[in-house]
Amino acid sequence: MGQIVGLIVLMLVVIITVIANIKIVPQANAFVLERLGAYSSTWNTGLHVKMPFLDRIARKVSLKEQVVDFPPQTVITKDNVTMQIDTVVFFQITDPKAFTYGVERPIAAIENLTATTLRNIIGDLELDESLTSREIINTKMRSILDEATDPWGIKVNRVELKNIMPPAEIQDAMEKQMKAERQRREAILRAEGEKKSAILVAEGKKQSLILEAEADKEAAIRRAEGESEAIVKVQTATAEGIKKIIEASPTKEVLSLKSLEAFKEAANGPANKIIIPSEIQGIAGLVSSLTEISKDEKKA
Repeated sequence: MGQIVGLIVLMLVVIITVIANIKIVPQANAFVLERLGAYSSTWNTGLHVKMPFLDRIARKVSLKEQVVDFPPQTVITKDNVTMQIDTVVFFQITDPKAFTYGVERPIAAIENLTATTLRNIIGDLELDESLTSREIINTKMRSILDEATDPWGIKVNRVELKNIMPPAEIQDAMEKQMKAERQRREAILRAEGEKKSAILVAEGKKQSLILEAEADKEAAIRRAEGESEAIVKVQTATAEGIKKIIEASPTKEVLSLKSLEAFKEAANGPANKIIIPSEIQGIAGLVSSLTEISKDEKKA
C-alpha cells in the first residue's frame, strides 16, 4: 500500500514538473534559454519544453517597436547658448541574444548615448541653426545611434527632438522678433491691398471715361446719320416735286403764280425784308387788275 502511494506521489511530481517546464512564447516575443548557465537557444513564437533543473529562461524579450522618452538634456550651442532638449527614440530589438548579453541595462545605455550624441551635434551648430535644423539633427542622431546599438541587437528606427527650450531671455527676444516680423508682414499686406484697390479704382474710372467717350461718339454718329437721312429725304421729295411739275408741262403763268404763292408764304415768315423780282411784281399787278374787273362785273 505504501509503495502504491509513493508511486502515485512520484507520478504527480513528474506530471507537475513536466507541466511546469512547458512554455508558450506569445506572438512578437522571444525567450532566451540558458542551460547550466550558458546560452542554449532562443525560443520564438510557439510551444517549447525545457529540461528541468538544467534549463532556465534567462530573459523574455519583446520584439515590438518600443518608444522611450528621455528627460531634457542640457546642451551648449556653438555660440555658447545653453538650452535644454528632450528626445524621443523609437527602437526595436532584432537580436534577443545580443540584447541579453551585449550590454547591461540597455535602455540606460541608449539614454546616455543619446545625450552624448546630442551634445556633440548641437555643439557644432549655432542657436538659429539648432532651431531650424531639426530634421538634420534627427537624421544624424538616428544614424549614429543605430550604428552604436547594432552590437546590442537593437535597431534605432527614428529619433525625434521633442522640445527645444532656449533660455527665458532668448525666448523673449525671439517672441519680440516674431512679433515685429508679423507686424512688418501685416504692413506689407495692407500696403499691397491699398495699392491694388487704387489700381482697381483707376481702372474703373478709365473704363468709365472710355465708355462715355464711345457713347458720345456713337450718339454723334447716329445724329449725323439722322441729319444726313433727313437731308436726303428732303432733297428726294424736292426732286420728286420738280419731276412731277416737269411732267405736267405747266405754262409760264402757272409757274409765276406758284412763285407768288411761295413768296406769300415767305412773307409770313420771320424775315424782315423780302426782295420780290420784277416778274412777280408784274404778275401781282395783273392779278390785282383782274380782281378789280371781276368786282365791277358783279356790281353791274
